[in-house]
Amino acid sequence: MHFPAEWTAQSAVLIAWPHAETDWAPRLPQVEATYVALAGAVCRFENLLICVPDANLESRVRGMLAEAGVPEERLHFAHVAYDDTWLRDSGPISLNSPNGFVLLDFHFTGWGGKFEAGSDDALVGNLLKLGRLNNVAAHQRIEFALEGGGIETDGEGTLLTTWHCLHERHPTLSREALTDALKTHLHQDRVLWLNHGYLEGDDTDAHIDTLARFAGPSRIVYQNCDDASDSHFAPLQAMASELHALRRKDGQAYECLPLPWPQPILDEGRRLAASYANFLIINGAVLMPAYDDPADAQAIDVLARAFPDREIVPIPCRPLIWQNGSLHCITMQLPEGLLNA
Repeated sequence: MHFPAEWTAQSAVLIAWPHAETDWAPRLPQVEATYVALAGAVCRFENLLICVPDANLESRVRGMLAEAGVPEERLHFAHVAYDDTWLRDSGPISLNSPNGFVLLDFHFTGWGGKFEAGSDDALVGNLLKLGRLNNVAAHQRIEFALEGGGIETDGEGTLLTTWHCLHERHPTLSREALTDALKTHLHQDRVLWLNHGYLEGDDTDAHIDTLARFAGPSRIVYQNCDDASDSHFAPLQAMASELHALRRKDGQAYECLPLPWPQPILDEGRRLAASYANFLIINGAVLMPAYDDPADAQAIDVLARAFPDREIVPIPCRPLIWQNGSLHCITMQLPEGLLNA
């Protein structure tokens, strides 16, 4: 069994479209503009599978995307119920096996019971019932709380995660017990834990995909803070020290590339979690969250060094962070061969 890295060949990206019955309702036009930009970028490189609740929304979305020039042949739809659109955390985690894909369906609790999540928790099973996924050898329902945004794999048996998030989900389990559970469920050889790092406005309890990401088996890109007056300075500097101290399986240090720190973005006085680490790797490209900040250009340069063989495509994501997440959080990649096109 193999847990592929995000840069492995993909058949599609999975998203759920925001609508008036989701938490996006007060700012739906702004967030839909981000989704249209995301759809256009993804469909330059691969297919897009869009969850919608019904045919009416599908028709509306098709119209918006046609007007934006998104190629219709790369669009696929699934009529399925969902509470919200954070599919990184409720979508399938796909493993490769000799007989096909094994879809891991972890218990999704709405980030520790913060929000209603019954429909999101049933999403993987419902997608399978609709026949939207192909070459599936097994669907493994796992009654263990885990979100896709809380884990990073290098595709070679190393998992990166944060202690704060996993401890919040499982306060009675020791680090050793959590390590064993992650290694067993995800078929990993080892787990690397970060003890520091957080973003104000993040309600995931420090998901790793807002903080530090693998950019190949020997390289990690991480969200840095170089402003000593900022409340994030000390915890993110401590996290950077942890990352530099990590070692690969061969004992060598990782190449660690810091991402720039954007200016604070506030919404009615509330700090929003703007992280450049929340990028999405797709076939031939890296889609980067952009925040209309001077640091956007610097972030593009860093990611171009981290992924020299891929195009870096900025996606406007200020509307997303209003709901405490960003680009990676609303997407889940599907490995090559998994989409039933």
